[in-house]
Amino acid sequence: MTVNPGRPSGVAIGIDLGGTKCAGALVQFPDGNVLSSQVQPTHAERGGVALLADVKALARSLERDADRAKLAPAAVGIGVAELVGRDGRVQSAATIRWEGVDVAAELHQATGLPATVDADVRAAARAEAALGAGRRYRNFLYVTVGTGISACLVLEGVPYEGASGMTGTFASSRTLVPADDGRLASGPPLEQFAAGPALASRYAAALAGFRGAAHDVLASAAAGEPTARSIVSTAGEALGAAIGQLVNVLDPEAVVLGGGLGLAIGLYRDAIDAAMRRHIWASWRRDLPLTSAELGVHAGVVGAALGALEAARGTRR
Repeated sequence: MTVNPGRPSGVAIGIDLGGTKCAGALVQFPDGNVLSSQVQPTHAERGGVALLADVKALARSLERDADRAKLAPAAVGIGVAELVGRDGRVQSAATIRWEGVDVAAELHQATGLPATVDADVRAAARAEAALGAGRRYRNFLYVTVGTGISACLVLEGVPYEGASGMTGTFASSRTLVPADDGRLASGPPLEQFAAGPALASRYAAALAGFRGAAHDVLASAAAGEPTARSIVSTAGEALGAAIGQLVNVLDPEAVVLGGGLGLAIGLYRDAIDAAMRRHIWASWRRDLPLTSAELGVHAGVVGAALGALEAARGTRR
């Protein structure tokens, strides 16, 4: 079932700024076709000023792509891997230090286009709701796994913003669980156990000389290396259990997994799937769909562009 068929037509620029990479695309609607795209490392350690300069340069470069194709973008949108309020202001600085910066105004000044700012997980969820795996559902839970882990509930095709826009954080806080001896045990944030950098750091701690990334750990696990298999399976199990608890609270029709690591197949995905179903309390709900984001790595840029175009057309919900 398609819940949001009335998408606007036109061309918009979408930017997806994450902890590891910054992607940008020129996107044509209503179909969400990516006409041109660029990807570059984020290097967030350089600070917010440098990142803002990168983003503005990327937007201007995509404008030039549009000009060569004789197209006129109607808006520019960016999804940021931080908390973003309902007013479009960045409200956290875990990775991207843009608190107090009017990013929309900066992008408008650089491009001359109407600009919007949203949390990256909500931007990606918007794209999947309109054009991807979520379009068949009235409500679903979108979970993205990459450098970090975030989640977004989508209701009637619209990412839920909450009272103040602070939705999206899912795995960034330390855990506190009761132990069998009656004490409370404090553990690391789920991101530091199950996200991409965590897989690599856990494997490096166990295997002297390892300097690879998450995909190398996944490859070693697929090849049968015992330590890699243990790290990958426990990461997937922990994440799946947490998703199962979200399902218990929110009761979505489906769960959609996105992000670079969330799209991986094999042991990691299998462990997520099995643990999620084990931790869903209502036994008859344990067969709910767990599906991959259909827009793949483009979900973030397409969603940022779509949100900006809808805002410019006055149709954004």
